Amino acid sequence: MKISITKAEQSRISELDFDNLDFGRIFSDHMFEMAYSDGKWHSAVIKPYGPITFEPSMMALHYGQAIFEGMKAYHVNHDTIQLFRPQDHHARLNNSARRLCMPEIDESVFINALEELLKLDHEWVPKKHGQALYIRPVMFATEEYLAAKVSQEYRFFIITSPVGAYYNEGFNPVKLTTSDQYVRAVKGGTGEAKAAGNYGGSFLPALRAQQNGYTQVLWLDANEHKYIEEVGTMNIFFLIGDTLITPGLEGTVLPGITRRSVITLAKEWEVTVEERKISIDELFDAYRSGTLKEIFGAGTAAVISPVGLVHHQGNTIDLDMEKIGPFAKRMYDAITGIQYGKVEDSHGWAHPVDVTTSVYH
Repeated sequence: MKISITKAEQSRISELDFDNLDFGRIFSDHMFEMAYSDGKWHSAVIKPYGPITFEPSMMALHYGQAIFEGMKAYHVNHDTIQLFRPQDHHARLNNSARRLCMPEIDESVFINALEELLKLDHEWVPKKHGQALYIRPVMFATEEYLAAKVSQEYRFFIITSPVGAYYNEGFNPVKLTTSDQYVRAVKGGTGEAKAAGNYGGSFLPALRAQQNGYTQVLWLDANEHKYIEEVGTMNIFFLIGDTLITPGLEGTVLPGITRRSVITLAKEWEVTVEERKISIDELFDAYRSGTLKEIFGAGTAAVISPVGLVHHQGNTIDLDMEKIGPFAKRMYDAITGIQYGKVEDSHGWAHPVDVTTSVYH
């Protein structure tokens, strides 16, 4: 699909303070957009970032057909920006689309849109380690019709934002708490899709957790309310003895791209990895027995986020809140090393983009 490109008349990059980057507050000069109607995607454009118009009857507002992805681009050198596992993000986007009865996007269209957008806005990619250009592909229903049915029209956007650390704690350990009252997902629901409604439904318990001094909610299963599933914005890992344990993918946990990377690397390091049910009681038993060595989260936004404290029904796992554990640090260094082009990529995860090939250079 040919992409029509309209360059912004004047860049806004001079307004950006690269030394003080909030996450997801400032957006780059351009965005990608295409529309779906009459059974096909069309009208692919890259144009200046700005407001969009829609009718109050747009179906996404009423029936929740909205999905998204979260990706990052990393500065390697003057000529090269690197994406991390974009084909996997594309596959997950299409998986979310299938679950919400939305149209899939061809991989070549998705990758080409990312590359052309990066070529235009490569100067927005921060150069410091720990910073990146966050990429948000998003699709939503646009048919103007108040009927509880599948929309026949959609719009797809890609917007980008230069970012620093996702959590206020930066790379310091975060604090988690379980929720006695709320659950994130149920089997048969949309938990494994990156659906917008999944996040909206989690805001109230997350807000209450933050009001009580915690960073995020550690979600438990909906049926028995005892098996650990994930954190609000990342998958979760536990190093117990010499075994790395993470909840299995049973339809209620988002299949994280970083999660998959952690599992692959750990196995290469000859670490025993178990993807299985793990109860909150088992976790506390491991803590009391001294076999719980580390807890960390994994996700695109935070990459690897150490966990220093877990609260559950008045009981607390209190690990070292002053530093990251050695295994999580090794994992962080390995993944970010690949992302920034500092470590050899033997897996084909890195997707380099030559930004010198833009017609505007």
